[in-house]
Amino acid sequence: MILGKLWKALAAQMNKVANFFWTADPVAQLQYEYDKAVDQMKEGREGLEQYRALVERVTRQVNGDRQHVASLEAKIKAYLQAGERETASKFALELQTAKKQLVENEGQLKLHETAYNNNVTKVKHATKKLSDLKTKIQKYDADLKLSRAEAELAKLAQSFNFDITTDFGQIEDVIQDKIGLNRAKVRVAADLSGEGLENIKQEEAVEKAMADNALREFEIEMGMVTPETAGVRADDKELGSERITQKST
Repeated sequence: MILGKLWKALAAQMNKVANFFWTADPVAQLQYEYDKAVDQMKEGREGLEQYRALVERVTRQVNGDRQHVASLEAKIKAYLQAGERETASKFALELQTAKKQLVENEGQLKLHETAYNNNVTKVKHATKKLSDLKTKIQKYDADLKLSRAEAELAKLAQSFNFDITTDFGQIEDVIQDKIGLNRAKVRVAADLSGEGLENIKQEEAVEKAMADNALREFEIEMGMVTPETAGVRADDKELGSERITQKST
């Protein structure tokens, strides 16, 4: 019982391996079956040629029997005309045997001819089937190759959808991140180049106004100009100084 189970398990595994090789390349399997059938057809054709040789031999035998019958009939007629009935009777007996043999051989020839013609028809039909099978194998081979190419193209087309779950999609996401980072750097640089620009301009204006006022005060203190000639009253000077102080703060 245990040996039986082991044998069945082994047979199942061998069948599995056989099925794997059977389905791995079905076109090659078909080609193998085709080549085997062609070899069998060659053997069948050789057998048919040998059979035809037999038919030809029987045909020659039948033709020889017919000539022998005709020869015996001619001899019998000649001896009868010559009045030699005893000799004619001997040939008549031989003629009966010859005719009997001729009938048998003609029957055999008919059987052989019929069998040969049937076999020729079968071989022609099988040859046509083999030709159709060869065409079918070529078509299957082309269809399989085309279907594999279409499957690869379909997978490639799916990849080019740039779905985020695919490798192409992930690569595209990385590229977009790098593009975004580069653009961010450019934006930050542009923003930093204009940061505090208005404040700087205001500070520069205040410093210039303070410098001008300080220069006028120096000129007045030194008597180089009077407030009237400088166009600045004392109140305006004090008020201007306060405004400048407020702005600076």
